[in-house]
Amino acid sequence: MEPQLPHSPGAHSSGAEEPKPWRRGRRIAVDVGDARIGVASCDPDGLIATPVETVPAGGRSQARLKAIVEEYEAIEVVVGLPRSLSGKEGPAAEKVRGYAGRLAALLAPVPVRLVDERMTTVTAAQGMRASGVKAKKGRAAIDQAAAVVILQSALEAERVSGRAPGESVAAVG
Repeated sequence: MEPQLPHSPGAHSSGAEEPKPWRRGRRIAVDVGDARIGVASCDPDGLIATPVETVPAGGRSQARLKAIVEEYEAIEVVVGLPRSLSGKEGPAAEKVRGYAGRLAALLAPVPVRLVDERMTTVTAAQGMRASGVKAKKGRAAIDQAAAVVILQSALEAERVSGRAPGESVAAVG
């Protein structure tokens, strides 16, 4: 019996759709909170996500996010969608969906996508504590770190699947 050769990356034994090539360009991730909004970006090749800033939540937050998207020439914005551990959506997710819809209207034609953000703030806070940052002093940094975790997760999902991560957001006026 002859040994089986490993499947080449482009080979398909089923009629599954081919993954699309990597969409080169910077992405912006947003972690929306009641008081603060953490923002992160990545390099055009999507290798490394880095913190950008913490934007105060409220009336002027979307204008600031638009300025960041323009400054970074982003091809896409990913917004973390808070879900419970079981995957259910509650009032926080409803708020974020509304915020993302208004942001999509403001940023068009730059697409906005919602991605699952379960555990990102916890992961970010643990990382900050491990680095010696105190909780009170580190809140703004934790929001940025959560945005980094959201973006890294979205980038990895796209790399693995060959498709844009999460769900597309329709603009809401």
